[in-house]
Amino acid sequence: MAARKVVIEAAKIGRVAKETGLSIDTIRFYEKEGLLKRSPRTEGGFRVFGPGEIQALKFIHKAQELGFSLSEIRELLILRSEHVPACSHVKELLQRKLANVEKKIEELRTLEHTLKVALRRCKRSLETSSASHEECCPVLEEINRAMGENHEGRSSVL
Repeated sequence: MAARKVVIEAAKIGRVAKETGLSIDTIRFYEKEGLLKRSPRTEGGFRVFGPGEIQALKFIHKAQELGFSLSEIRELLILRSEHVPACSHVKELLQRKLANVEKKIEELRTLEHTLKVALRRCKRSLETSSASHEECCPVLEEINRAMGENHEGRSSVL
């Protein structure tokens, strides 16, 4: 147990990487980007991290898992360090994040529908056609047609 206490009090970057689940390069990147204050160094030049830095890295890692960008995480870290009531600001960030996720889900559903339509066309063409190898796939033809229409200012969906 005593050895664990020493690790928590002053840990080198490799140990911190293992403890936080982050890579050494990621920790260096966060430090370079100012998300983490510059860590002190040993006489040999090794970075040494204390409990506060380790907790900050765990916080950053968890915030990234929740989909927050680095600039949003920077905001969250400032709010966290100022020890002020920040729930309303965090709520706004979460609402924006959720709106972006919902928009992305809708875009993915549209893409899924488009791909299913294209797949049905391919299957139908293969089942009903005695087309030779030289004949073009209906989906490729549609994409080519759409490209021509887009150049004229119109768009087409498969």
